Amino acid sequence: MNTFINILGVLLFAFGIAVSIALHEFGHLLTAKFYGMKVTRYFIGFGPKLFSFRKGETEYGLKAIPAGGFCEITGMTALDEVHPDDRKRAFYNQKVWKRVVVLSAGSITHFILGFFILLILAMTLGLPNNKDQPVLAEITPCVQNHTVGLTAPCQPGAPAPAKDAGLQPGDEVTAIAGKPISTWSEMLTVTRELSGPTEFKVLRDGKEVALTVNVPKVTREVVDGKGGREVKEVGAIGVTWQQNFEYSPLAAVPASIAFTGDMFVNTWKGLMRFPERIPAVVKAIGGGERDLDTPISVVGASRLGGDAAERGLWAFFILMLAGLNFFVGVFNLLPLLPLDGGHIAVNLYERVRDWVRKLRGKPAGAPVNYMRLLPLTYVVIFIGGAITLLTVTADIVNPIRLQ
Repeated sequence: MNTFINILGVLLFAFGIAVSIALHEFGHLLTAKFYGMKVTRYFIGFGPKLFSFRKGETEYGLKAIPAGGFCEITGMTALDEVHPDDRKRAFYNQKVWKRVVVLSAGSITHFILGFFILLILAMTLGLPNNKDQPVLAEITPCVQNHTVGLTAPCQPGAPAPAKDAGLQPGDEVTAIAGKPISTWSEMLTVTRELSGPTEFKVLRDGKEVALTVNVPKVTREVVDGKGGREVKEVGAIGVTWQQNFEYSPLAAVPASIAFTGDMFVNTWKGLMRFPERIPAVVKAIGGGERDLDTPISVVGASRLGGDAAERGLWAFFILMLAGLNFFVGVFNLLPLLPLDGGHIAVNLYERVRDWVRKLRGKPAGAPVNYMRLLPLTYVVIFIGGAITLLTVTADIVNPIRLQ
């Protein structure tokens, strides 16, 4: 049964990727048609054609290899042959801002799709506490030594510091003993060093409340400096961490907008660190331990989706789909040919160049000769293909798996 659910999760995630690709190309299609450009073909996939149909001047179809797609617009560059009747509708004859909108529409579609995925997640399973906010989820009835068991029934006389102090679920700890607290990890570190009555300040219903917690010392297994575990006496108050935040439909909108902003920042940081993580992928292919922070392909992402489905981690499954859309959207806007961002850069360059020439009393320059950019384009394709091959190989021979 677990294997079946895993396979189902892999297929569902792969289907989500295919839908994202289809919507990416559909974004180009809609905006091109909106501005009156001629779109001749819209296909999902590559390779042999499985089927197609024609509606108006556009052929819509599906190809055998579901790994991409394309939207064919007449006259993408001035080098393309265009029938005289179609010249007014050719892409290169449109205003620059219209061309930029059409070229960026695929990435914008990914961003919109990612936002709505997060919005649905916020209203159903909740958004993860990705900022490690020190928000309390549960107040436990007592704290005990690790030998008794953290979830065992309370022994007679076991202290209940958080409960006795009046801490409540939903409280956000802002300070302990006068020291400002901003993360759960920081709260744990400070609390473990405490003993006896201590002031805890919490944010409750928008107001700051000061409570005195009598912190006891209990034995716990903690991670030592060498990555192992040791038994120590530490301070504990008997609370658990809020891992997810669920929202009403109204509150979900601003929460999803803020979370989207966080994902944009994290995606950009990940892209900037992408080159330095490639050696770890090569090492993993050779049998080394697979670093969880290494890049993965759609194969690896789908396998993770299967693992998440098997373990019932649907919030993680959905969050991965949202993250994939943000990554593809940002990556596709990089100013490199043959990416959409490369074409945008060329069009903006022409616009700025012609503006400067106009200031100098000169006529507009000729369209950029894409043939001269082919060597650079081939280099980008080669590097991209090599990275894809590496990540797919690593995801087959040494995949990242959920523990």
